[in-house]
Amino acid sequence: MGGFKAAFLNEAVKMLKKKKLIAAAILSILAVVIGQVAVTVIKHGLGLRVVGSTEFPLVVLSIFAYTILPLFATFVAIDMFSGEFSSNTMKITLTRPVTRLGVFSAKVLNLAAFIMGNLLFVMVLSLLAGFLFNMTSVSFIGIVRVVLSYIATFLPIFVFSLLVVLLSNMLRGGLAVFFLAILAFLALNVLGIVFSGYSSFFITSMFDWYTLWISETINAFKILRQLLIMSGCGIMLFTAGYYLFDRKDI
Repeated sequence: MGGFKAAFLNEAVKMLKKKKLIAAAILSILAVVIGQVAVTVIKHGLGLRVVGSTEFPLVVLSIFAYTILPLFATFVAIDMFSGEFSSNTMKITLTRPVTRLGVFSAKVLNLAAFIMGNLLFVMVLSLLAGFLFNMTSVSFIGIVRVVLSYIATFLPIFVFSLLVVLLSNMLRGGLAVFFLAILAFLALNVLGIVFSGYSSFFITSMFDWYTLWISETINAFKILRQLLIMSGCGIMLFTAGYYLFDRKDI
């Protein structure tokens, strides 16, 4: 356990030093600011009330979950695996007194922490923006719906990032993994639209999974079904990714 904790902290320190985290934070702030400016312009320019204080974070999430978050989760996953293999720094990581499973799990757990941290960061920013510009529409139920939505979005994004982890252990070049991940993202979205009846089996179609949690009529069966599908996909992708990671020659 001590070796895993050290590996986790080591990966956390490496991740915090990456400039991509700063870029992700800046783009997240810009997304919230631009969204709020657009809402304010429509409200004062056209006299229309587009969203309330607790509805604005959900509008931001609907865009953020399909653009900035999966993009930077892909970057972080590639850096953790393909980046270290290409720069030969993985040798140093694997010389530590911890198993390969421990190293792999520590990397994946840090990736999960990045995704959740980014979601919570955007949630707080969008809530603050909503409160500042539309304080009259604040409600406790609205805040609960926002928190639940952002937490629920974590799982589908994390499962997609496990697909990137798998690709990063299949290919050595980070650029090749990036383009393949983008193609996979687009292909899954197209397949989810074309085969709408089977969209639950395409992970990107579940990036809006949070809508099932906050709808007026909650479909518990559909939520459970998609939870099981995502859990199954996540377990298979984690196992396949670790298998390739464990067999790699350093």
